[in-house]
Amino acid sequence: MSTSEAEVTVADAPQAHRFEARIEGELVGFASYVRDGERVVYQHTVVGPAYEGLGIGGLLARAAVEDGIGRGIRVEVTCPFITAWLTRHPEYQDKVSGTPGV
Repeated sequence: MSTSEAEVTVADAPQAHRFEARIEGELVGFASYVRDGERVVYQHTVVGPAYEGLGIGGLLARAAVEDGIGRGIRVEVTCPFITAWLTRHPEYQDKVSGTPGV
């Protein structure tokens, strides 16, 4: 299956403190965070083994980072996956703090 064969939806699930990626309602990945009124810290990204390599992690990273930026709060990243994603997307690097190597 590719992400073009099935629609991936990514949405904030604030009660779970994470962004969730779903295909046909099934949870296939998430990016967890801690958010307060002044900042958000993206801590960990997980994609189910059957869905790795389909771009779902990138969709989660983009949605999470853009959400923090859109809220006008400080965006920090401690998640190695999102940190690596940011190295491939320099357009976001000046809007994110706390990312070693970025």
